[in-house]
Amino acid sequence: MIRLVGKMIAAAMLSLGLAAGAFSADPGKWKAVVAQARGQTVYFNAWGGAANINAYIEWAGDEMKSRYGVTVVHVKLDDTAKAAGTVLAEKAAGKDEHGAVDLVWINGENFAAMKREGLLYGPDWATKLPNWRYVDTENKPTVLTDFTIPTEGLESPWGGAKLVFFYDQARTQATELPDSAADLLKWAEANPGRFSYPQPPDFTGSSFLKQVLSEVVSDRSKLQTPVDDATFDTDVAPLFDYLDKLTPHLWRKGKAFPQNYADMKQKLADGELDIIFAFNPAEASSAIADGELPETVRSFVFSGGTLGNTHFVAIPYNATAKAGALLLADFLLSPEAQLRKQDPKVWGDPTVLSLSKLPAADRSAFERLELGIATLPPDKLGPALDEPHPDWMTRIETEWIRRYGAAN
Repeated sequence: MIRLVGKMIAAAMLSLGLAAGAFSADPGKWKAVVAQARGQTVYFNAWGGAANINAYIEWAGDEMKSRYGVTVVHVKLDDTAKAAGTVLAEKAAGKDEHGAVDLVWINGENFAAMKREGLLYGPDWATKLPNWRYVDTENKPTVLTDFTIPTEGLESPWGGAKLVFFYDQARTQATELPDSAADLLKWAEANPGRFSYPQPPDFTGSSFLKQVLSEVVSDRSKLQTPVDDATFDTDVAPLFDYLDKLTPHLWRKGKAFPQNYADMKQKLADGELDIIFAFNPAEASSAIADGELPETVRSFVFSGGTLGNTHFVAIPYNATAKAGALLLADFLLSPEAQLRKQDPKVWGDPTVLSLSKLPAADRSAFERLELGIATLPPDKLGPALDEPHPDWMTRIETEWIRRYGAAN
């Protein structure tokens, strides 16, 4: 009887330990993380606006279930700020455990805000993941700095991004393509109604504003620090002078805007727009493979550079399934998952891994991967312009809405 009671107490203590482990997983003790994760449900808050990305996340969830006994629920967002807002509201209510968000797809101003408010799990966990050893920290500095904000291991890189423009060569000649924001304005004036961008604060639309700002601002170094209130109006005056000239020549004369990238892509397919853009060099090839764009669509960039960044996954400080979230983050960083993600037939999202660090078989698989008919090779993507500090995105979105949004 004494032995039986002892076993019951030990089992209860083990159960309590596992429950506590749900809130305090240590990535430095990986076997324990894997054991704690089994049976957990990870609520992965991620943008849900693209069928191919949703399918990829579903595949990752199936693999997590079969390999580790972890259930992944994709909470589909139209704005990452909603997940950040959920965690902030929970913190304000004193809910420091059993949070609703376990993992969030994030970067830029949302990461900056969550880091500033103490909403992220840490300290440094990302660099302790087993697959971190493959990350290209030498040639991809944006895996360590997110829109000028040091990541400090509070988020794990998931994929690369670079602003790329698309056109249909059946309608538009390559010799006519603009090579800068200034050229794009001239092109739009000569081809009224054939270009537009999603209405901010949509991420793709706001990225266009940042691209233009990076090209027209008098001192680009200012964009690497927070906005200076005393000089903000002067600093952004060239951007809004540009937009004032561009807006009358946009699709529907700037009285309406595409809802998002998917809407813009459909308008290219339907012949309503002649030039669109995305933050993924393989997006056009992926859309061709899915039958969403004609095979005559091709890519181009500005020779002076376009914005480039890295997107990440992060774990909120009060996540319920921290062990499961760590395990999922590590799986998303694995050579297998990164290879599948970069395949334009699946997603086409560029890897954050260094091929030179991979085992020979994995490196060979990446080298054999067909990037797609419309995808520019890495050496043709041009320079990557640094993302501005997140403060700029917030401020120019607000100013854009004040100037142009009220009428739409």
